[in-house]
Amino acid sequence: MKKKSLRPHLPYNRTLNEKARRLRHNPTPAEKSFWNALRKMPFYPSAAFNRQKPIGGYIADFYCHRFLLAVEIDGGSHGEDKNIAYDARRTACFESLGVKVIRFSNREVRSNIDGVMAQVGETVRERKEKLFGFANKSV
Repeated sequence: MKKKSLRPHLPYNRTLNEKARRLRHNPTPAEKSFWNALRKMPFYPSAAFNRQKPIGGYIADFYCHRFLLAVEIDGGSHGEDKNIAYDARRTACFESLGVKVIRFSNREVRSNIDGVMAQVGETVRERKEKLFGFANKSV
C-alpha cells in the first residue's frame, strides 16, 4: 500500500511536463554534479529530491516534496536583468505555495560542492524542524 503524503500536491502546468522531461535528460554540468553529490548525502533517503519538477507555471531544478524545498542552480545568464526578474517571479510563486527556495551559482557547485551540500543539509534540517516540529542530525 502506498504511503500517503502529509504534504498537499502542488499545482502545476501540465504543458510543462515535456519541457521538464527534456531538461532532466539534458542537465547542465553543474546540475549533474549537484545531483550526483546530493544522492550520496546521508539525508537523501528521507529527503528525496526530484529533478526538473513543474510547480505552478515554472520548473524547479530540484524539489523535495517532503520538506517543500526547491534548489535552483543558476548559470551565468541568471545575472541578466530579464532573468533576474523571471527568477524573482518564480521564487515568489514557489514561496506563495509554501516552498522554500535556495539558490547556488554554477561556480559555487563546481568549486565548493561540499559547502553547497552542507548548506542543503542545514536547510533540510531547518525545514524538518519548521514543518514537523523537530530536527536531529540524521534528518
